[in-house]
Amino acid sequence: MPPPPPPPPPTAADRGREVRQRLLRAGAELIAERGWSAVSTRAVAERAKTAQGLVHYHFASLGALLRQAALGGVEALFDELTTLLKTAATSQQALDRVLGALDAYSGTDPTSLLFTETYLAAARDEELKDGLAGILAGARDALADHLGDQGVPQPQETAVVLLAAVDGLMLHRPTSPALTSAAVGPVLRRLFTEANPGGGTV
Repeated sequence: MPPPPPPPPPTAADRGREVRQRLLRAGAELIAERGWSAVSTRAVAERAKTAQGLVHYHFASLGALLRQAALGGVEALFDELTTLLKTAATSQQALDRVLGALDAYSGTDPTSLLFTETYLAAARDEELKDGLAGILAGARDALADHLGDQGVPQPQETAVVLLAAVDGLMLHRPTSPALTSAAVGPVLRRLFTEANPGGGTV
């Protein structure tokens, strides 16, 4: 049997997409390592092992690259949490899974630092703030749908409070590493149970 033919060589479009992804990865890494304001075009190009001119070829500006890189990282985190919610059998299991997943983030790891830097930068960047708001709205809607399916009253409002707690945990972890799922889970479950006597259990 003859061997399969070799894959076709990458096209210019393929190479362009690959360079663009390298630049985005480099931007996200440098935001976490150095802080948003300390990232330069040169640093991104060097980390991505490409020419500086390609930064502005693929992106309107360094700021545009950093916004896309940061929002991509935040969206990946919330996508992970949403997937855990969709596969949970009960709202209590959903809460446990989300809090358990957050235990993987110490507060000083790259994802945590990117998360913190993105929230700080969004306070001064309207475009970044709008993008972040869209990601959060999608995550809230997914959580509200799950809570509603589990019979939790006021699922939209409950989702808002729960995600605000998740945000707070991510932002507080660098200075309060003891805020683990074991410490926080019982408190959140008690708060929601007391606010929802006789209803669905969170």
